[in-house]
Amino acid sequence: MARRARKYEKHWKADSRYGNLLVGRFIGQIMQDGKRSTAETVIYKAFDVIHDRTKKGGLNVFEQAIKNVSPLLELKSKRVGGANYQVPMQVLGERRQTLAIRWILAACLGKKGKGMAEKLADELIDAANKTGAAMKKREDVHRMADANKAFAHFA
Repeated sequence: MARRARKYEKHWKADSRYGNLLVGRFIGQIMQDGKRSTAETVIYKAFDVIHDRTKKGGLNVFEQAIKNVSPLLELKSKRVGGANYQVPMQVLGERRQTLAIRWILAACLGKKGKGMAEKLADELIDAANKTGAAMKKREDVHRMADANKAFAHFA
């Protein structure tokens, strides 16, 4: 008896204030122990802080930050003839956003001293201005991919 492949559909929820799927995904990444309302509070406070500081909409700065941090290339490990090579590969679609979200949150969690909303607002403003820890991570990944360009034929 042959098994049927199940079709997996992504089921991200849009956020409640803006109806934006990307913000909903970000909330899902911040959320711990199923406390969605707490995660939403953190994000919306960060958006308010961004609006107060930059006089641009928090959502606009957020989308610009995600766009700036999204990588074009990433490294994947490939085993060829007993040796492991870091092969540069192009990053497509949703994975670009996923990596950007992950890097921004990692940069926020790496900081000390402020509340999460403040740290998130700082990092989003920095990312929108093409500075900060998340942008540094993107540049490091691109630099590594460029250095390992010689192994691209293993892809």
